[in-house]
Amino acid sequence: MSVNSRQMNIGVFVLATGNHFAGWRFPGGVTEAENFQDVAAIAKAAERGKYDFVFFADTPTCIPDNHPSYLLKLEPTTLLAALATQTSRIGLVATLSSTVTEPYNCARLFASVDTISGGRAGWNVVTTGNVEAYWNYGREMPAHDLRYEVATEYLEVVQGLWDSWEAGAVKADRETGEYFDRSKLHVLDHKGKHFQVRGPLSHSRSPQGQPVIVQAGSSPSGQAFAARFAEVVFTIQQDVEEARSFAKGLKAKVAAGGRSPEHCKILPGLFPVVGRTEEEAKAKFAELCRYIEPGSAMMIMSERYGHDLSAYPMDGPVPELPPSEQLQSYAKVLLAKARRENMTLKDLHDLFALSRGYILVVGTPKTIADTMEEWFTSGACDGFMITPAIFPQSLDEFTELVLPELRRRGLFREDYEGKTLRENLGLPEPKNRFAT
Repeated sequence: MSVNSRQMNIGVFVLATGNHFAGWRFPGGVTEAENFQDVAAIAKAAERGKYDFVFFADTPTCIPDNHPSYLLKLEPTTLLAALATQTSRIGLVATLSSTVTEPYNCARLFASVDTISGGRAGWNVVTTGNVEAYWNYGREMPAHDLRYEVATEYLEVVQGLWDSWEAGAVKADRETGEYFDRSKLHVLDHKGKHFQVRGPLSHSRSPQGQPVIVQAGSSPSGQAFAARFAEVVFTIQQDVEEARSFAKGLKAKVAAGGRSPEHCKILPGLFPVVGRTEEEAKAKFAELCRYIEPGSAMMIMSERYGHDLSAYPMDGPVPELPPSEQLQSYAKVLLAKARRENMTLKDLHDLFALSRGYILVVGTPKTIADTMEEWFTSGACDGFMITPAIFPQSLDEFTELVLPELRRRGLFREDYEGKTLRENLGLPEPKNRFAT
């Protein structure tokens, strides 16, 4: 057994109908992401496994050809508040767009979830890169770099609002009649290029001080944003050497900005297919492949590339296309993989349909743990975002088979060490900018 002073942080990406596009079709698989009892059962199972957090992606759209869990889903902050009453230790992270919502509303929502959960909230900041979302708000989609410019000011406002109240401001002194200490209440009075927000926030300082900031962009603008704000960075990576280079570069940017690189956790997505033997794992993988529906992932694959890929022959090479205004880093990583492995467009489509582009590992608990350990100990990441193919089966298998192997190697916790998400991730509580 190896002894490691550094351990992995592991989250669970919850697309309740399965990260596999057809996960809902498998016997026993969850069929509706709107079924709260099923989603709550997933969160409880993840908590029993001692994962750091459950993660809920979101986009404010309803596109018929999208993944079933994106087509119909519960509003994420409402969902987190409900899950807070069903769990007690696991972190609760969800997406909210910085381009189609107001910062004051965002600050209230996540501060409330943090309070209801006792300090377990995380906000995945996205700039929203699909044009259909903007149609729902009567807006035009801003250019890629402008979205990050807006997001930067947006996050400055939200974090400023979270500092409206210092810790201990509320006294509720029945004897004196003093309800709060006015010296510990602060008005933001922000007047910027994109927002004017006076404040203060109608919510006292939350248990973590501020919810954890999660971010998923890896483009140059996304990295600059992450270096300044992100405490967890969710990435798509396919090659350990490229991932190591990305992590080294991002950590250097974090340090240059005056933050500790240890306070920016890099978690690539991992799609595990685990069996007790190699033969069992291969059989499970073959079954997952059997359920790939031709063309099922074409819409989302085209969205991620920012180009309509349906116009190209499926048995031909992945086309060389210029960067779009959409998810630039996602397209770059997968195009590099396609070039390395001489993939056809069908190969890439099937990878999307199966694993949505995340690291695919098929094998025994030892095989999967070996891959995870290599990435982790080489500095390519600080842990992983697990993307189970089918819920609840694939999550249960990973918990029962792979986590014990990681624990045997000293790479993952035996139990939660803290009460808040920040404590379990090893992140400090932000100081209140107004406090003396």
